[in-house]
Amino acid sequence: MRAFLGLGSNLGDRWAHLRAAVAGLPDVVAVSPVYETAPVGGPPGQPAYLNAVVELATELSPRHLLAHARRLEDEAGRVRTERWGPRPLDVDVLLVGDVEVDDPDLRVPHPRWRERAFVLVPLHDLAPDLVPVRPVDPAIRHAGDMSPG
Repeated sequence: MRAFLGLGSNLGDRWAHLRAAVAGLPDVVAVSPVYETAPVGGPPGQPAYLNAVVELATELSPRHLLAHARRLEDEAGRVRTERWGPRPLDVDVLLVGDVEVDDPDLRVPHPRWRERAFVLVPLHDLAPDLVPVRPVDPAIRHAGDMSPG
């Protein structure tokens, strides 16, 4: 199954957090370029994010992918105190094949993936079939490239 996870980090060594997340994910086939973006929502004054999207070829369910995401966030030191607050690592399950989940703690496809340029731009880089037109957003800046593993 083709699955996509969104990665974000705006605390600590942002690059190291993203690299560790990619290394800790199963079944990685591609990683988008990394983009620096302004925070969306949350408290004012928080640092900019580094964002990327990872493509997996996996048989894991959305629930299992969420378990991997939470483990990686915990290992990075994430503490869930404030919605959309700063964090060393955020891992969102965006899409998992054609699977749909609507549970209180997991919604797949991610309910806001089509609204967020910080998801759409790197997702377009990996899957132009899903995002045929690359969004233009002056608040998103290419920050570099990262390879899996």
